[in-house]
Amino acid sequence: MVFGRLLTAMVTPFDDHGALDANRIKKLVDHLIDHGTEGLVVAGTTGESPTLSHEEKLTLFAEVIEASAGRVPVIAGTGSNNTKTTIELTKEAEKIGVDGVMLVAPYYNKPNQEGLYQHFKAVSESVHLPVMIYNIPSRSNVNVTADTIVKLSEIDNIVCVKEASGNLDQVAEIIEWTPDDFVVYCGDDGMTLPILAIGGYGVISVASHVVGREMAQMIEAYLTGNIKQAADLHRQLLPIMRQLFAQPSPAPTKALLNKIGVEVGDVRLPLVPLTAGEKSELERVFSRYQENS
Repeated sequence: MVFGRLLTAMVTPFDDHGALDANRIKKLVDHLIDHGTEGLVVAGTTGESPTLSHEEKLTLFAEVIEASAGRVPVIAGTGSNNTKTTIELTKEAEKIGVDGVMLVAPYYNKPNQEGLYQHFKAVSESVHLPVMIYNIPSRSNVNVTADTIVKLSEIDNIVCVKEASGNLDQVAEIIEWTPDDFVVYCGDDGMTLPILAIGGYGVISVASHVVGREMAQMIEAYLTGNIKQAADLHRQLLPIMRQLFAQPSPAPTKALLNKIGVEVGDVRLPLVPLTAGEKSELERVFSRYQENS
């Protein structure tokens, strides 16, 4: 099973008091779908999952499912560094009706490769949902190696990986040695085109919050053989992609969404909103892109 070429790692909209906001969730989901998003990844890193309670995550899953109304698949971020609680949340997400789950590599514990394999195996075997592995060593402090991903791909409902290792050699090995129906998603906007070029399927994007149509256009250009157009778009988009991570994510993304009229509120502590200077630089880069595109 695949969830689409362009998925968005969705921010979590809060109200002015920092609580989940159902109305803002609906408006954001509509905005993303209208701008080319083919699937929504909810309560991941960009969704500020470390600051969401168990109950808030379940509420968020339900709200996004209702807002999307079957238009795109909803993939719930249910992973953690505790296998038992991950299984519990994943089972509850399945009951709510999500279309798949994303399991981040257990962070902080620093398990070895056998521990990682057994963790993902235990969670995937507890549900009937399609499972996406999320490999992001810069945050989890552990890399799920190509060999481990290949081994995990033999489990029936582990269907894809979000690869954010930044290691093209590792990505190439995964693509080469996993089954043809196992999908590799890019987990870093700036690596989308390079990963497509070596056989990746698509991207789970942050930039698609504000340049979704352009991201979709770049992917389509590559797939239809217009490599020059894809490369041109890639280069044009890079300054925005970089700026969205110039400060701790998703603070820049939320600031830019608020600026363009898609209200999503601020980030939760320990993240802080952008300073006036940081916001000004973000808006300058975005305005320059709009002028040149």
